[in-house]
Amino acid sequence: MSKHSTPTGTKRKLALVVLGLAALITTMLCAFALPSLHSGPHHVPIGITGAQPAIGDFRENIDEDAWDVRVYETPAAVRAAVESRDAAGGIAVTEQRVDVYTATAGGPSATGAVTALGETVAAQHTTEASVHDLVPFTEDDPRGTGLTSALMPMIFGGIFPALILSSFFPGHRGLRTRIAGALLFSVVAGAAAAAVLQFATHSIEGDYGLTTLGVILGMAAMSTTLLGLQARFGMAGFAFGSALMMLLGNPLSGLATGPHWLPDGWATLGQLLPPGASGSLLRTNAFFNSADAGLPVLTLVVWVAVGIALAFLADRRGRRSVLSSPETVTAAV
Repeated sequence: MSKHSTPTGTKRKLALVVLGLAALITTMLCAFALPSLHSGPHHVPIGITGAQPAIGDFRENIDEDAWDVRVYETPAAVRAAVESRDAAGGIAVTEQRVDVYTATAGGPSATGAVTALGETVAAQHTTEASVHDLVPFTEDDPRGTGLTSALMPMIFGGIFPALILSSFFPGHRGLRTRIAGALLFSVVAGAAAAAVLQFATHSIEGDYGLTTLGVILGMAAMSTTLLGLQARFGMAGFAFGSALMMLLGNPLSGLATGPHWLPDGWATLGQLLPPGASGSLLRTNAFFNSADAGLPVLTLVVWVAVGIALAFLADRRGRRSVLSSPETVTAAV
């Protein structure tokens, strides 16, 4: 063999790396492009109330794949459903007018679609639609720019601690310090991020304490998961986790449009990943009095548990390696 030839093992490793990177880029393209191409209302929950003939006409003329129609007894019940996130919007049909109830802070895209739907119903009844935005964005940030831009700092708030803490506290001996540092960072950075959004940019409202706890939990879920993957599987685990958070979790979070604007499978996957759950928790804490916060909280807690469990397994494996090392055996003898 020539001294300049490449060993078979190196060639195989290079091929695997190249194929892995190509798969990563392909997955990223699919995650960004496919949901956008197929974006639109997908089983968006919408409330309606009114006389039975009006409800019947509404059901006959609506796309059942786009809308999940829920009938309520009174306009007040429709309003309550929108304010508690049981419905993305609502329409109340009376003899005098058509009232349209929206929640822009729950998803601007759904708000626009519900408004257009209400105007169509009003035209059918030869009247005008009166639109009521029950949960708008703040006056200082009417388009919700601060809310939608908060996700990337939260994602990097998970990636940076895992990367930097591993540089300062490497190896098995520094594992517990890295986990403690990630949790401490999540508390400090989460409180700071919530304060900026609520008191500096005035992009969100709601109870600052609950909002802070939600941001802390989101950052902790991402940072502990990445640390656990890195501790258990090395840099390959860290790279996989980072790609999962940024290249899948970010575009599938639905934070800008609301999760109902993504195809069903993509939307479900997005909400089960830390970025999507973090975004949903931030939205509900900031604008909906923590309504429907149970699933995002449970999702993030599970990710924290998975990250810490992976770190614990790596810790046990590292301890066994230390105990079985020749230096340790010699010292014991």
